Amino acid sequence: MAGDSKKLQPIIIKRVKKGGHAVHGGAWKIAYADFVTAMMAFFLLMWLLGSTTDGDKKGISDYFASPLKVAMQGGAGAGASNSIITGGGNDLTQSAGQTKKSDGDKKKTPSEQAKAEAAKKEAKKMAAISEKIAAAMSNSTKLAEFSSQVKLEITPDGLQIQIVDDRRRPMFDSGSAVVKPYMRDILREVGLALMDVDNKISLDGHTDRQAYGGGALGYSNWELSADRANASRRELMAAGMPEDKLARVVGMGSSLPFDPNDPSAPSNRRISILVMTKEAEERLLGGPRPPQDLGADAPIEATAAKSPP
Repeated sequence: MAGDSKKLQPIIIKRVKKGGHAVHGGAWKIAYADFVTAMMAFFLLMWLLGSTTDGDKKGISDYFASPLKVAMQGGAGAGASNSIITGGGNDLTQSAGQTKKSDGDKKKTPSEQAKAEAAKKEAKKMAAISEKIAAAMSNSTKLAEFSSQVKLEITPDGLQIQIVDDRRRPMFDSGSAVVKPYMRDILREVGLALMDVDNKISLDGHTDRQAYGGGALGYSNWELSADRANASRRELMAAGMPEDKLARVVGMGSSLPFDPNDPSAPSNRRISILVMTKEAEERLLGGPRPPQDLGADAPIEATAAKSPP
């Protein structure tokens, strides 16, 4: 019986059900794709940095720092522009980089301090005039295309505004002092910007080295540059700029080329307008301006008398 009971005992088989793996999401795929994209961008950036010159890097940096100045003054960037305002630091009157001053250098006499403060104010004024002219040019649909021909530069003597010739867009016809229509618009825009400026202005006419066709008769580049300067003066006056702002009108001929390496370059044919600092004005006129400046027109008349009408 015992043997039969063992045979009749049921055999129980226990099956262990193993749970399946949890379903994974796709977040890791997105993270991996982001990682690959970042690595690709990094290697692309490293390749670009390795293949870009230092000048191009400087130009890109300066463009994002001040794009309007680069657009107005030309060049790949403010560092490569022909009309870059040189220098740096807090003193805008300096034309070279500045270093940290020692305690001994900071001690100035009251007159020196007053002179330095006046120079700083005047430098800020010149910078404001430059920005005003640049903004007027860029905001005008009619003048924006000629912005490359207007060079703005702050010099130790003041703000220099140079309107240079272009081979495709000359300001005057060859050998002529008749102002082109677009040159008239540029001059009148500059005249409007200078109406409220109390600084004196110097106006110079320049030509290239090519000899004037009628030079044998006594009319040369000297007379031509003076005539063009006087024609530009009349356009500034037509814009409403008072004539007593002018300290001189001079024909420089080809004596001061804009591009010394190419005396025949179109850029050498230009009109240069200098908004003078008080110091430069005193040097030119021989002393501080009296309260009632009755003789301000004398240099203009004397200079214009030397030029043909």
